[in-house]
Amino acid sequence: MEYLSLAMFAIVFAALLAGYSVALTLAGTALGFAALGAVFGIFDFGDLGFFPGRVFGIVTNQTLIAVPLFVFMGVTLEKTRIAEELLSALSSLMGRFPAGLAFAVLLVGTLLAASTGIVGATVVTMGLMSLPVMLRQGYDPKIATGVISATGTLGQIIPPSIALVLLGDVLSNAYQQAQLSQGVFAPETVSVGDLFAGSIVPGFILVLLYAAYLLFAALRDSSRMPPAKQPVEAALAPPSLLTALAAPLVLIVAVLGSILGGFATPTEAAGVGAAGALILAGLRRLMSWRMIREIGDSTVKTTAMVFFILIGASLFSLVFRGYGGEELIAHAFEAMPGGMWGAFAVVMLVIFLLGFMLDFIEITFVVVPIVGPILLAMGFDPVWLGVMIAVNLQTSFLTPPFGFALFYLRGVTPASVPTTAMYRGVVPFIVLQITLLALLIAWPNLATWLPDQIYGN
Repeated sequence: MEYLSLAMFAIVFAALLAGYSVALTLAGTALGFAALGAVFGIFDFGDLGFFPGRVFGIVTNQTLIAVPLFVFMGVTLEKTRIAEELLSALSSLMGRFPAGLAFAVLLVGTLLAASTGIVGATVVTMGLMSLPVMLRQGYDPKIATGVISATGTLGQIIPPSIALVLLGDVLSNAYQQAQLSQGVFAPETVSVGDLFAGSIVPGFILVLLYAAYLLFAALRDSSRMPPAKQPVEAALAPPSLLTALAAPLVLIVAVLGSILGGFATPTEAAGVGAAGALILAGLRRLMSWRMIREIGDSTVKTTAMVFFILIGASLFSLVFRGYGGEELIAHAFEAMPGGMWGAFAVVMLVIFLLGFMLDFIEITFVVVPIVGPILLAMGFDPVWLGVMIAVNLQTSFLTPPFGFALFYLRGVTPASVPTTAMYRGVVPFIVLQITLLALLIAWPNLATWLPDQIYGN
């Protein structure tokens, strides 16, 4: 009977590759297998009675309330062109130097990633804003597309990030489940704030690695990233740069600082971010009723998609466990050569491969709840594991030929730039992300030190 749970996975992935809706595929497959099992007497249909309670738990989850608020903040910054103003100011100031425009893109992409946390939105926005300018300035298409794709995926690891909010909530439940399975009836907790704190140092290291590579490439051959051909405009001199920088920096510091300082929960900080984005846009006279309606529509659509997938994934995991799939995976991990590290390597490889086909939301809601409790029961630190999964997914989204970030950028890239150039351009950044994974394995404190200092875990 347990092997039917693996058949569920196979059918789901086949349906997703065929282009069917993620949420409906998860829920429909689960209901189909539940009905089939009930007919043959191998599945207790009464187990579905737990599903309404799960749905109620999802819609009343205080942590997940942060999702629409962070989405609202990111969409507001995108629609009001605050990021575009920042890129224009930085480009005018730094573009006079070799690789200056690439560094401007890296900085703006980092701030935008922290503001939106959605890979597709960041890559497309940066591609539309910066790629035409970089190509006009004579940048090597490989460098231009590589740095845009890489910075666009930073939203996976740099807080405040929607990906980290969702992953933190799932890992919190998985950690409690792992401890209960070990007989610990007063389990320790891990929060989204812990994951935010744990990802700051790795995210900062990754940005530094990107910057070091750009500097090395510029020193090696400045013709691939030449200085700007036009002079810097007076209107975009340092005063305008400070004005452009202030908006996103104040917002991110207010949100992240309130969480790390213990003044607010991630949900409360998300409210601060949403309100702050509206205030900043209003002060710049960039808001209109039409703009507010567009922001609201985009926020509702994204939020509905996230929760629809979460509800479908909850039903899927309920049926999966009803068939004994979790025990099957646990026994397979225990029998795996290499012990806990062998199991960890297999999970990371599977998540990496799934990142070619599924977005982080589906992987977070479907895969992590199944493998997370097993790995955490083996002794892995939940914050470290969360950061490793986030960086691993970030690497997957960037890896040819199926990386999501490449597909997103391809949609806004001129036909004159071949896809092979994009593939070659991201290779150095993939190597840097793998380097970060190796550093985290060698020194887990890179992810766990800051949460310990802040929260005293």
